[in-house]
Amino acid sequence: MARRTAPVAKSAPPVPKPDDGSEFSVPLVKAVDPLVLALDVGSTASRGSLHDAHGVPVRGYRHKIPHAFTAKSDGTSIIDPDSVVEELGTIIDVVVGSRKELIGRLKGVAIDTFASSLVGVDANRKATTPCYTYADSRATPQLAGLREQVDEPELQQLTGARLHTSYLAPRFLWLRENEPDLVADTKRWVSLGEYFHIRLLGKARAGTAVAAWTGLLNRHTGDWSDRMLDLAQIDRTKLSLIARPNQPILEVPSGVVQRWPALRDARWFAPIADGLAQNIGSGGRDASTMVTSMSTSGAMRVLVHSVPQEIPYGLWCYRIDDSRSLLGGAVNDVGRALDWASRTFALPEDTGMPEIATQPYRPDLPLLLPYLTGERSTGWAGGAQAHALDITAATGPEALARGVMEGVVLSLGRVASQLKEVAGDVERLVSTGGVSQNVPGIQQLLADYLGRETVQATFKRSTLRGTAILAQEVLAPGVEPAEAPATRTFKPKEKHREHWDRLAERYEVAYRRLIAP
Repeated sequence: MARRTAPVAKSAPPVPKPDDGSEFSVPLVKAVDPLVLALDVGSTASRGSLHDAHGVPVRGYRHKIPHAFTAKSDGTSIIDPDSVVEELGTIIDVVVGSRKELIGRLKGVAIDTFASSLVGVDANRKATTPCYTYADSRATPQLAGLREQVDEPELQQLTGARLHTSYLAPRFLWLRENEPDLVADTKRWVSLGEYFHIRLLGKARAGTAVAAWTGLLNRHTGDWSDRMLDLAQIDRTKLSLIARPNQPILEVPSGVVQRWPALRDARWFAPIADGLAQNIGSGGRDASTMVTSMSTSGAMRVLVHSVPQEIPYGLWCYRIDDSRSLLGGAVNDVGRALDWASRTFALPEDTGMPEIATQPYRPDLPLLLPYLTGERSTGWAGGAQAHALDITAATGPEALARGVMEGVVLSLGRVASQLKEVAGDVERLVSTGGVSQNVPGIQQLLADYLGRETVQATFKRSTLRGTAILAQEVLAPGVEPAEAPATRTFKPKEKHREHWDRLAERYEVAYRRLIAP
């Protein structure tokens, strides 16, 4: 099988472009070494794919296994960690298997997972708990108690994160109060990605970005914060050591190589958070680009090559390594809110959310605050619930669905306004994620509200790509990532300015009432 090895920076080959307009990929024979296997554990599926030195997916080497969180009305949001480990093993079987053509070419295995995951592990390296997800809001009472004890803005500047049910300080307190037997059986607390490494490799370290997403990291030093550990009532010996992106695991058990010979030369990189991966994979590698993620949840982010001294009230700032931080804000419900609206309202036949997004603007729409699983940025009201206002007997299902969609846009827009305070006017705004692909008209709504162009990233697996690119910074330094496809631009329409200004004013009043408690 013909191949090319990754060149040094001075002689780097031209960055490849897609073979055609339909798929961003390269055949194995044209892939530039080294290759990386990227794994992604998201809210709705586990995925894996092979990428070359430019971060281009290798055609025919990918697999996906759907899954779902177990959610209950009391705020429960969990997933079985062993099922995820099994999914990932199956994905590696399918993508890599015993394929001899990959031996000697595959140099890295990198993984991202949804952020703020937590699994308890016993002395035999087996799970003592389910995996608690970012959407689990049962720690709302503990969160309220913490907020009464501390100066929250001070902690935000220390960790880059507000106090919230998505982070681990209130979750650890909830576990002590509600699951003392599980806590007693647990010798170590890890993220879902770390648990995968423990089960497969027998060892694990927390990537800096994963540690940052716990809300327990000192963003200035890159180590666990003693202050936050005290508040969480957790000993640092119960947590993993922290690894920078350039500190992979080099030695792996022989059984791993026996099962997958193609991984004999691979370095295993510490897990990273999916938000960071999606940002990098969509082209947001510096402060010139703001990335809007619209998937099950959503976010707006800017990657900065610094550690900002001050963070606006509604944002988070996650340390990536010694010189980079990811600044932004997240909302729990984007795709989740649209799916709920599509299922709940009796929409006419042949009318789905894509059609709802392109309907004309209307002044009589109800106002909906789409906080189905709590609110993160910008008010950090973990126990917030969805609210609907201005519904009358004349309000139909299409108006309700469009109200949910415009509520999603407004919640993202709140994040964008605070990002501007720190990052200024970025050069471009890129939208990515399944919602942007499946409901493209929502990007026009976002462009109208923000008053600026948005570019649609047409590549669907940007998170996997970003995970691979971060690993390639270590494996193939100096090799530039290929430009991610982005073929459609949405220009703002000034005639809709009045609609959004009026709606934003109504939203602000309702929002303040919602988060006041």
